[in-house]
Amino acid sequence: MQTVASIEQGRRFPSAEFVERAEEVLDAFGVIRAAAKHVARQPGLASWFQKWAKLEVEALCLSTYENRLIPGLLQIEPYARTLFEEQLPPMGDDQIEEQLVARRERQELLTCRPNTAYSFIIEEHVLRKPTGGPETHRAQIEHILHMSQRRNIEIQVMSQSRGHHAGFDGPMQLLETPDNRWFGYGEGQRSGLLFADAKEVGILKMRYARMRSQALTLEDSQSLLREMRGAT
Repeated sequence: MQTVASIEQGRRFPSAEFVERAEEVLDAFGVIRAAAKHVARQPGLASWFQKWAKLEVEALCLSTYENRLIPGLLQIEPYARTLFEEQLPPMGDDQIEEQLVARRERQELLTCRPNTAYSFIIEEHVLRKPTGGPETHRAQIEHILHMSQRRNIEIQVMSQSRGHHAGFDGPMQLLETPDNRWFGYGEGQRSGLLFADAKEVGILKMRYARMRSQALTLEDSQSLLREMRGAT
């Protein structure tokens, strides 16, 4: 299995034979096989996102704040399909399917890496937006509630009643690698920015920590999500 450093240097990924041999020798219960699939995949991911996607595979913890849409790791297929079908410039059917496959594969991280801690903070208005229609909206909220029951996933809602909080500069992601290095990531309209500088990442960590205290508690977030599900 590659280290983060070797990924960043652009070395070749492990061959299928190497991965299967590692599975056999280490008795890894499919973990290495699943992780290698995520590392090797490229189609369906924006070029500016691919380096971050490779870091996600090995992350000890991953934190996400989103104020525009449901985080990709938590999107159900009808929700994601709506986003891709409405994208400009328009995408062809093959491109849309490629994007959906890439998203499904990336989402496997939530279940194939049970020792990775995932934290999500999502703005309430994002969760209330009926993207894809009422049925998709209800199913999306149901899925988020279901995922919030997993031991390695924490989901908090940033209440609309919160007048000001530390995330007003926009969406962000943070992760820690196995060698205890921290990285940040921010994405705009047609680009993404990977933060590796310790000072810049430290600012993002400080903001995210403040947001966790400003958002609803885990229990209150689940209560609000159940209320939203019932209202659809």
